[in-house]
Amino acid sequence: MNASMLSFDEALAALLGHARPVREVDQVDTMVANGRVLAVAQHSPIDQPPMDNSAMDGYALRVADVAAAGTRLPVSQRIPAGGTAHALAAGTAARIFTGAPLPAGADAVVMQEFCEHDGESVIVNRVPRLGEAVRRAGEDIRAGAAILPAGTRLRPQEVALAASVGLAQLPVFRRVRVAMFSTGSELVMPGEPLPPGGIYNSNRFMLHALLAGMGCEVTDFGIVPDRLDATRDALRAAAEGHDLILTSGGVSMGEEDHVKPAVEAEGSLDMWKIAMKPGKPLAYGRVRGAAFIGLPGNPVSSFVTFLLMVRPFLLATQGVAETVPLALSLRAAFDWPKPDRRREFLRARVNAAGEVELFSNQGAAALGSTVWANGLVDVPADTPIRQGDTVRFLPYGELLA
Repeated sequence: MNASMLSFDEALAALLGHARPVREVDQVDTMVANGRVLAVAQHSPIDQPPMDNSAMDGYALRVADVAAAGTRLPVSQRIPAGGTAHALAAGTAARIFTGAPLPAGADAVVMQEFCEHDGESVIVNRVPRLGEAVRRAGEDIRAGAAILPAGTRLRPQEVALAASVGLAQLPVFRRVRVAMFSTGSELVMPGEPLPPGGIYNSNRFMLHALLAGMGCEVTDFGIVPDRLDATRDALRAAAEGHDLILTSGGVSMGEEDHVKPAVEAEGSLDMWKIAMKPGKPLAYGRVRGAAFIGLPGNPVSSFVTFLLMVRPFLLATQGVAETVPLALSLRAAFDWPKPDRRREFLRARVNAAGEVELFSNQGAAALGSTVWANGLVDVPADTPIRQGDTVRFLPYGELLA
């Protein structure tokens, strides 16, 4: 590996070291908290369940009253979910439904499939066990217990957990504000005629969707003309009120690439060559208080670099405690006999046999490979792979969530 290149891990650590977590906190309704990042650890104000209750439809009774299968007991009360239970008299049973409070004195519930209703009585055809089909108060969560740590990116299950203990609102960090723009006279918007030498601007749509999917507030400054003054103007406008400025392309050393000198004129810039493929060039800097990241222009390079570099940076900026995606160890259904000297991230998918297969074209412009794939294979530098080897697979479910 070229000594001037940063390893992938070195570059990611350096980028995360520059992340400045937002501090402002919003109090939002729990109903709309999905995708937000919890600012303060949450504790349960109640026991969950809040009372002893039935785990199923059946009959609540005293175990001591059913010495043998076929015991007949008078039914003394009916307790629906949300209803009120009275103390259970000895030698009687209570008709009870799932979630209904267990009457005092009862110590088991026999599910209705093992009972026969007979007028005002029930015949219990099974000898119950003590505590059978009973959910005890607090068996899931005790009042005062920590349920959600700060830095949690809330998913539907965390939102449901908060609601289950009565939390109507949650303190979350404000959304990260990202400004984005594209550079390049060759870029054309979909719907417009494609002139000679022109290309449709796919990166603008991809990056906007990726940012929105992460819950960012996105300001799209559109396509900036290939002029230094226009690029500087765009950077100044983008820095105003935003945490991050994100661009793709235009950071190389060509005469028509104005992003690099514009960022240097308006702030500071580091150009990193990273030993990763695709996505070797990455620019990081700051413009008037906002972070700046310049991605490669090739669409696949831009996509992969966003998932592996920008996404963790944004998570850290959002206040997320854990930014490392879960990787799976799976068998390779392919050969990769000529590895690169850089760490490679290959577009791949898991087949019906649970093995990983590769897209045939791993080129940096083959955007269709990102659609065909459902994840990336992480190949260490100078490491050949043979069919049947175990590989490290990063599913899109982790990288796009």
